[in-house]
Amino acid sequence: MQSAKYIGDKIFTIESIQHQINRWRLLNKKIVFTNGVFDILHEGHIASLTEAATYGDVLIVGLNADASVKRLKGETRPVNNQHSRAILLSSLIMTDAIVVFEEDTPLDLIKSILPDILVKGGDYTVEQIAGAKEVIANGGEVKIVPIVEGFSTTGIIERMKK
Repeated sequence: MQSAKYIGDKIFTIESIQHQINRWRLLNKKIVFTNGVFDILHEGHIASLTEAATYGDVLIVGLNADASVKRLKGETRPVNNQHSRAILLSSLIMTDAIVVFEEDTPLDLIKSILPDILVKGGDYTVEQIAGAKEVIANGGEVKIVPIVEGFSTTGIIERMKK
């Protein structure tokens, strides 16, 4: 098992992930990418990340930065800051790299990575997925994984308010 002291080593900048991707490609690793806010990590997130990891050798997770989350989810979000969310994601056995992005969508990040497989949750269609067109044009695939019903960060927050 990987030592806890290496957890932070899985957090990359957009620039530094390129070097790691080059290493993985030299080793013929199949690269999988998914993204999200992952504000309060729950069973649905774990199921989605676990399935995403089965599609290749390496799982890169794009993580919305705090400012992006506020724009997308409102002023009361995120509950946990981007550093905390990145550390939690990097501590998971199925993740290989976490990259925080500032934009509202990971399109620029996806275009720079051009993963072999792009994965999103079942609440999206291929046409709605940022970067799908670019990944497919590059010979990659888009996979949509089912959502685990009854689990959402918004739902957890609402239950906590009651």
